[in-house]
Amino acid sequence: MTIRATNQARVLPLRPFPAPSGPAPAREPLWRDLVGVVLRRERISQERTLKDVADAARISMAYLSEVERGRKEASSEVLAAAARALGLSLADVLALAQGELIRLSGARSRSTGRHGRPAGPLGTVRLAA
Repeated sequence: MTIRATNQARVLPLRPFPAPSGPAPAREPLWRDLVGVVLRRERISQERTLKDVADAARISMAYLSEVERGRKEASSEVLAAAARALGLSLADVLALAQGELIRLSGARSRSTGRHGRPAGPLGTVRLAA
């Protein structure tokens, strides 16, 4: 028997996944996606390049790109540095992300109706910075 033949294995699932019934529920927006949208929108509105903002924030261009695309969960230090590079405070970024969350949540509730999932204990989303 060759090495190649011994290293190959067949994988059999223990239990098949059940087929989902009905339409898939709407996905809650992730915080990292919301922050990424805000950072990218602000950077583009200022007509600045990714490299320019990354250099000003002293973070790598690749990392900032991943944060903007919602691929990385940035620390508060990185978010504050990116915000400062864009001329914003961390509170500004959080407030803009909150607005984006409200906008997306409102669009989702209008499309699913008020009889979807119940609202949170306070009924609204409130963020403090």
